[in-house]
Amino acid sequence: MTQAAAQTDVGNATAGTGVVHAPTSPIVEVIRTCKRIAPSDATVLLTGETGTGKEVFARLLHATSGRTNRQFVPVNCGAIPETLLESELFGFVRGAFTGAISARRGRVALAEGGTLFLDEIGEMPLALQVKLLRLLQERTYEPVGSSESVTANFRLIAATNRDLELEVKAGRFRRDLYYRLHVCPVGLPPLRERPEDISALFNHFWRQRGEQRPIAPEVLRCLETYSWPGNVRELENLVERISVCSEGRTIRLVDLPAMVRGEENTETRFIDQIERDALTAPVTTMVSAPPPPPAIVSPPAPPIAVAPAPAPTPTPTPTPAPFDRDEDSGVINVAELRDVTVNLPGTPDGAFDPSLPLPVDLPQLLRDLEMAYITKALLQTGGNKKEAAKLLGMGRTTLVEKLRRRNTDASGP
Repeated sequence: MTQAAAQTDVGNATAGTGVVHAPTSPIVEVIRTCKRIAPSDATVLLTGETGTGKEVFARLLHATSGRTNRQFVPVNCGAIPETLLESELFGFVRGAFTGAISARRGRVALAEGGTLFLDEIGEMPLALQVKLLRLLQERTYEPVGSSESVTANFRLIAATNRDLELEVKAGRFRRDLYYRLHVCPVGLPPLRERPEDISALFNHFWRQRGEQRPIAPEVLRCLETYSWPGNVRELENLVERISVCSEGRTIRLVDLPAMVRGEENTETRFIDQIERDALTAPVTTMVSAPPPPPAIVSPPAPPIAVAPAPAPTPTPTPTPAPFDRDEDSGVINVAELRDVTVNLPGTPDGAFDPSLPLPVDLPQLLRDLEMAYITKALLQTGGNKKEAAKLLGMGRTTLVEKLRRRNTDASGP
């Protein structure tokens, strides 16, 4: 967001900061907190989900501080390879390593007198965390390849989308560095917790692109009900997509992606419900047993005047189906279970394998089997989700949702 564009949103933007919000938004208190701590040199730790605007608030802190006339130097710790991050931060002297034909100043030196913004600090390797801790404690550092200490004067603002307390417990982040950073913590709420800001943000980005086309009211109402996992960044990208792809003179609901309109979510919720029903249903609903053979009824006896009637044929007792339930005893008839045909991959002619191990976690087994086939289909199609979905007999959106859900489960605690 540009400062000039934000100032045009009268009543919706904090002048000169680019932070667009509604008067009743939770972000108002965050702005007040930032303006209260900005004049000091205290270290600030910005936390929040990806796309919530952590760098926007870092620039707000710098712009309202006493260091506003000096450099604001951002560093994305997750985007720079570990082997280069140290020299990128602290610089290096000539001959420090192969290819270092001349000395180079690091980001810390560039931020002299100004603000150093370390984004995604949770991605910083442990070895470098020790040197950052020394920099914050002693305000000195040594360029790579040098034995001489250099003094540093800067204000540090760090940001992360990780829970650093959990990272400390997991041994991936130093506890002493965490306490050194956790001086003035500022948490940024996700966009789904501030739906009143969505219309203001959408209109701001819309005007920023020079758009004059009107937006139908139902479009904004739909946007306010969407969960926005990508937060403000996702909203900004959506505005660009609508601006480029929509041809009408007015932006209608049909111009929104199906995912935002909720159509794809409805489909996946329906499929999820079917899967849950299948996994929790009793055996009789999961296996269709053949109906018992009909009883043979003896033909009616002929009139007495004619030849004597033949003896009635006895009605055979129907053979119970393998999965018929005796409702009185609550026990399944297992007399013919060994003759059941099961169409499982890897079983010849559908023969039932009596050596299947029990007990077993059937829901987990089904999930693992499903993911094994999904993985094989993706490998066979070179990662093409549409073609993989065809091989699996499912829709592409269903496949995408299953992959997303599996990734979420894998990254969970």
